Amino acid sequence: MINYCMITKYKWGALIPTYMIQWLLKSVLYVMGLVYVVIDNFVTYPTDKILGMDIDEDLQKLDRKQLCTFLELKYGLSDGEFWSLPSTSKIRLGCQLGLLSSKKNDN
Repeated sequence: MINYCMITKYKWGALIPTYMIQWLLKSVLYVMGLVYVVIDNFVTYPTDKILGMDIDEDLQKLDRKQLCTFLELKYGLSDGEFWSLPSTSKIRLGCQLGLLSSKKNDN
């Protein structure tokens, strides 16, 4: 539920409801994300070794969307659910899944 009482006051005296600022920021990030995905299609990244870790040959062949689909299938997420997350949320979820995986391996 949106709390309409939360107001942010800026130096220049403007009073703007916090939910409007969050909406604006998320909208700008969404548009920038679309531009990033388009530009990213033309950039080549290392696929065989990342930070000294060998990458599975099957994973090397997958594009960005296919990698997201792979994670959705592996962790039982809905179709398009991982793909539609903002980048920081993807990283955070990946870290959490890594923690859960390492805890399983420790037991």
